[in-house]
Amino acid sequence: MNLGPHAAFIWISYAAVAIVVAGLIVWLIVDGRRQAAALEALGKRGIRRRSAAGVE
Repeated sequence: MNLGPHAAFIWISYAAVAIVVAGLIVWLIVDGRRQAAALEALGKRGIRRRSAAGVE
């Protein structure tokens, strides 16, 4: 595959995008676990969602 004189720029751009996307995925996983832990802690304290009160 011949990318011409801009090959270095193209590969660096692909690498940068891959790093950013991987970072976002890791951040989403970590934040999701943190939010789940916070919700569980609130549940143990007896705090419930207001939206769940009307559901029967």
